[in-house]
Amino acid sequence: MTEVSIVLPAYNEAARIESTVERTAAALRGITPSFEIIIAEDGSKDGCDKISEALANKYDFVVHLHSDERQGRGRALKRAFSSSKGEILGYIDVDLATDMKHLGELVQSIRENYDFATGSRMLPESNVKRPFKRGFASKGFNLLTRTMLGSRLYDHQCGFKSFKRDSLFEIMDTVKDTHWFWDTELFVRAQRAGYRVKEFPVEWKHGGTTKVNLVKDVFGMGSQIFRLWLEFLRE
Repeated sequence: MTEVSIVLPAYNEAARIESTVERTAAALRGITPSFEIIIAEDGSKDGCDKISEALANKYDFVVHLHSDERQGRGRALKRAFSSSKGEILGYIDVDLATDMKHLGELVQSIRENYDFATGSRMLPESNVKRPFKRGFASKGFNLLTRTMLGSRLYDHQCGFKSFKRDSLFEIMDTVKDTHWFWDTELFVRAQRAGYRVKEFPVEWKHGGTTKVNLVKDVFGMGSQIFRLWLEFLRE
């Protein structure tokens, strides 16, 4: 079986998907001889689907999963992980905002028997460059998640995460969100279920354009925190 599967969730990423695949492959070659890169291309309208398909035809380690309609980030990730072959699974944001020098630690954390691992922009050792308003919104979201949902993590949203295959598959179907809150809910549920979760500091630089709408999506994630809080309250 393949050792490592890395998913690249992609929506309208024609301008950078090819360079991201090549940089990810270069980093993985220094970590393991056995890997695949899955492009979870989610209803793109800018030609990202054609570029992704060309990459899959060019490289035997690239898999392209296309959706005609946008499914939402969480649903696209779940579909990609369900079709993956790796024992160690992970995903990386296509903008590569997290420095790829941390990819080794992301993989090694699972090799060292952690069930879930995530890069963090909120630890004292983290080196982060991003606009003030996004940093402020992120800190508020993470504080609310810690306070209401009992999470011990400081950063739930960093697009740099890995999972032990069996552990992910044991709880993946319990996650109800299908978009931006998907991995936050996953990591909160993993902690409540007693899985070993690692959070480590990363160097992170804002990647320019983002698909997150600060008003609509942040409000939506806030409602998801409340939804999950109510669920836990009823248990």
